[in-house]
Amino acid sequence: MDGLVLEWLNLAFRWFHVVAGIAWIGASFYFIWLDLSLRTPPQWKSDKGVKGDLWAIHGGGIYEVAKYQLRPEKMPENLHWFKWEAYSTWLSGTGLMIVLYYLQAQNYLVGTDRWLAEPSIAVLASVSFIVGGQLLYEGLLRTPLVQRGLIFAACLLAVLMAASWLAHQLFSDRAAFLHVGALMATWMAGNVFFGIIPAQKKFVAAVSHNQPPDPQLALFAKLRSTHNNYLTLPVIFCMISNHYPFLYGHSHGWLAVILIGTLLAWGRHFFNLKHQGQIKPLILVSAAVGMIGVAVGLAHTDKSNIMQASAGHTSDVQIQQWVTTHCANCHAQTPTQPGFSAPPAGIIIQSPQQLAAHATKALPALQSGYMPLGNFHQFDAQQRQQMMNWLLSQQDSTQGTKP
Repeated sequence: MDGLVLEWLNLAFRWFHVVAGIAWIGASFYFIWLDLSLRTPPQWKSDKGVKGDLWAIHGGGIYEVAKYQLRPEKMPENLHWFKWEAYSTWLSGTGLMIVLYYLQAQNYLVGTDRWLAEPSIAVLASVSFIVGGQLLYEGLLRTPLVQRGLIFAACLLAVLMAASWLAHQLFSDRAAFLHVGALMATWMAGNVFFGIIPAQKKFVAAVSHNQPPDPQLALFAKLRSTHNNYLTLPVIFCMISNHYPFLYGHSHGWLAVILIGTLLAWGRHFFNLKHQGQIKPLILVSAAVGMIGVAVGLAHTDKSNIMQASAGHTSDVQIQQWVTTHCANCHAQTPTQPGFSAPPAGIIIQSPQQLAAHATKALPALQSGYMPLGNFHQFDAQQRQQMMNWLLSQQDSTQGTKP
């Protein structure tokens, strides 16, 4: 497919995905805040069936919001539902996955030294990974473990850790991070489609006919909504992880994404408690300390891995040959690699000097095997190590000349 067409499709799906995601996340955060902020109403409201209420000001006006125990005295003609925010986010994300990772599987989905080398098999594995993960999640929701909050959370964490490890064996590092996020996002969309909306339909049908609704269905729907609330921040992190090769390119990247996602969910717990009037700053402090710990741990292990590079001098002439063969096909002013009409991220690398200028990004990309993209010209491990050595020497010489 023409590179310019792919880029326009990428732009269209990415833009729509971001806008839909903002709408979904905004609605999710708002309703969690709303539900947790409701307080006991005055007696005259209770007599009308109001379970809780609150007052708020926004947009130059005062709002009165009330939640009914079952239904108002008269059912409204227009009852607003919140589902297409979730569906459109998942559908646009799937479209983006197809355009970027499936139609360009050799470039983005297949990794170096992974279990899968054939693009078509990798695409099939990607679909199976997400579908299988969704079936496993739905199965766990139907076990008695779902009634044991902490135990169930530990089970989901174990599933995600195993899924992250597996994704890093099957796909490129960048794609592996994205697949962990796509799996959680599919759980979230599935919660809306398979649980929340069906339960709400049955609830509305029952109260509209003055019949008692099934309380278990309502509680199950609320549980799924709570899961979505805690999964939101980890999913957002995975969505933007392609900007951070130092993370997904790390040798322990499969563990890093789980640790960071867990800390983000823990930080989210602070705000959920705050909405209920419980202020526990130690949650945020511990989440921040945890993030610093992850950063220090990754930096230490990353440095030790890189510095294991074998000694030896590589000439600028040799670097120029490798740059011409392995870098400039994509990162030239006018790329020759099919699928690219402009250099990725606007980064131009056609000379050793330009490569050295981007050493901070190039080193983790080389170490992880993510670059050269697709490894079409067979940049072997020894050459990769020599280029890393050269980049490190350039950094050392630059630092040595600073006053």
